Order: sequence, then structure tokens, then C-alpha cells
Amino acid sequence: MAIRVAPGSAITIKSFAGRTGGAEHYITVEPSEGGDFASQLDSVTRQYADAVRARGLAPESAIFRRILVSDGLNQAEAVMASPLVTDPAAGPVAVSLVQQPPLPGHKIALLAYHVDGDASLVKRRLSPQHMVVDKAGLRHLWSTGLHSGRTDTGVSSFDETTTVFRQLTAALAEQGGTLAADCLRTWLYIKGVDVFYQGVVDSRIGIFERHGLTRDTHYIASTAIEGAGGQRYEVVTMDAYSVLGLSPAQISYLNDFDLLCATHDYNVTFERGTRVGYADRAHHFISGTASIDHRGDVVHRGDVLRQLGRALENVEGLLRSGGATLADMMHLTVYLRDSTDFGRVRDCLHERCGGLPTLVVQAPVCRPDWLVELEGIAVAGNAEASLPGF
Repeated sequence: MAIRVAPGSAITIKSFAGRTGGAEHYITVEPSEGGDFASQLDSVTRQYADAVRARGLAPESAIFRRILVSDGLNQAEAVMASPLVTDPAAGPVAVSLVQQPPLPGHKIALLAYHVDGDASLVKRRLSPQHMVVDKAGLRHLWSTGLHSGRTDTGVSSFDETTTVFRQLTAALAEQGGTLAADCLRTWLYIKGVDVFYQGVVDSRIGIFERHGLTRDTHYIASTAIEGAGGQRYEVVTMDAYSVLGLSPAQISYLNDFDLLCATHDYNVTFERGTRVGYADRAHHFISGTASIDHRGDVVHRGDVLRQLGRALENVEGLLRSGGATLADMMHLTVYLRDSTDFGRVRDCLHERCGGLPTLVVQAPVCRPDWLVELEGIAVAGNAEASLPGF
């Protein structure tokens, strides 16, 4: 169910409640007023707290928050000191801070994920970048803000990608997990994606080969997009979501080969989407998806609305391959190369996906010809009693 908290509200919530395992809630919040960053941060913080209370969610149900800002270097300090990060009532929360200017012209926006109604859920902070959620015999590892620590102007997106994946694999190893078996989703934020994307691609190919991830096994659902953390000199920041304890029977990979080719056909290494099945629900992690065809070519060059339509068609095809539909999407993030396209894109999205928690940000895609890209997660009902619960 998707709801607007109040008429004219800048908050949207969509929830899924299964038979067991608790309810999942995705919340997007935009500032309800303009002004300086402090005013917009306060607006988002207050509206979010009001929405959580109105929904009857306990503070400790918060699992993950992605905070999108327009100027990370100047805004990070205020964000990190705010209740979005420091609220003691919530306990540990995985927080991702990403510089991707929210549209239309906002300085901040929020995507939040909550799980309530499961008394077995326990959150543990492992380090500033890693948090584990123990739930129903599984360990959900949320990794946010992984970065190289570079403090000079020497730029190597290849080396920085190697470093952030090394940090992720080390955290997984400490929990008895591996990149190949347990990581389900990554987000790579690349400062200057038009220049530095290829170094990320080349590094990831080598990393995956060393960890047994090949075209003959599988890859990991991913988005690689323009963005930055709160660091000055680094060009690569990564978030990741892993689940330790899943059986291989719970995991499958999404594609529609009438619409999309395999990514390795054009020498990149990620899954278009990953499905994780539980007894009463299935999660569908949709990677960054653009206007691409079954040959790997960009479709509808120069026409953002036709590209948006093809990207949505591709997302629908991916979902369909896993037994889900666009109506099962819980949230959508839309990346636009040109912010002046926002109005037309917003209207089209409202017509196709009205009520879905959606954030639109300015963030060029990895190929300059792509004007728009989409990503998100769907949660669909599932009836496989033989599978573990969520």
C-alpha cells in the first residue's frame, strides 16, 4: 500500500506486510519548504519523524537511510550531526550520504527503510561502515560509505574500486561470508562518471574473477552512477547489501532477453536484477536500468521521455521474469543527466507510477547518450512454505 501522509505532503510511504517476518516500509521525504540547507534539513527531519509516528513505527524499526544532498563537502557535517544519523532511540542505522542533487532544486531528500513487527530482529553496529541485522536466522549486512581514504589529488578509480571491494570482502569474511555467495546488491558512486567509469569497470572485472564471479556463475545486482560521498579527493564511494545464511535455492537472477542482453555482452559485470525468495515474499533488486535494447545499444538517443518509457519497459520485463510487476515496486530512484528534463519526467512518472515513493536526482549515467536511468526494489507476495521466512 502506498500513501501520501497528507494532501500536499512531501512524504510517500509504501508498505508490504507478509504472513510472517514483519512488515517492510519504504519512505521518501522531500523538504516541504525552500530556504537554506539548515531549513531544508530541519524540514526533512521533522516530516520524517512525524511520518514514522503517524505510521505507528517504533524508532528502532529503522534499518537504512540514504540521504541525498546537493553539496556533500559543505553539508555532510550538518547531516552527520542531525537526528537522521544520531537519534539514540533508533539504535544503529545504516546511513548512506550521497551527493546527488535532488530535483527540482532541493538541497536534501531522504529514502528510509523500516522493518517492524518482528521481535526477533536485532541490530548490531560492527564499525562505522557496517551494520548487521540478525533476523530469523539470517544476517543482513548493510555496508555504507565505503571509500579509499585518499587525501591527495592522485586519481585512480581502478585502485579506489579495488579498495572499497576489499573493505566489503573483509567485512563479509569476518562474518563467515564471501562476496560470491552473500552479496546481493552494490551501489557505486563515481565522481566524474563520464571520465572515471571505465576504471571502475576494469577493476570490478578483475575483482570478480578472483572471487569466482564469472559469466558462467553469476554477478551482483548493481548501480554505477555519478555521485560522491563527503570526501574531497576520492572518486569512488560504495554501498552494499549482503545476506548471510541464504540457501542457493532462494536466489535467482532476472532478465528478459527479448528486451535486454546479458551485461557481459558489452564487457561489464553486473546482474540486471536479483530475486531473493522467502516463504511469504520475494525481494527483486533492480539494478540501474536505462534505455537499452537486446543488442546492448542505446535506444532513443536525445529523447528523454522515450528513453524513460523504454527504461520502464525494461524494468517491467525484469520484474516479469521473477513473477512480479511494476505495481510491486516499493520505491524508485530516477537519475537524470539534465535537470531541465525534470518537469516532463515527473509528469510521465506520475502517470505511470503515481503513488510510488520516488526520488529524482541529477546524476549522469555511465554512457553520455543515456539521459535517464532507474533503479529500485520490488517486494511481491510469495507462497513457498519450503523456503525460510524473511
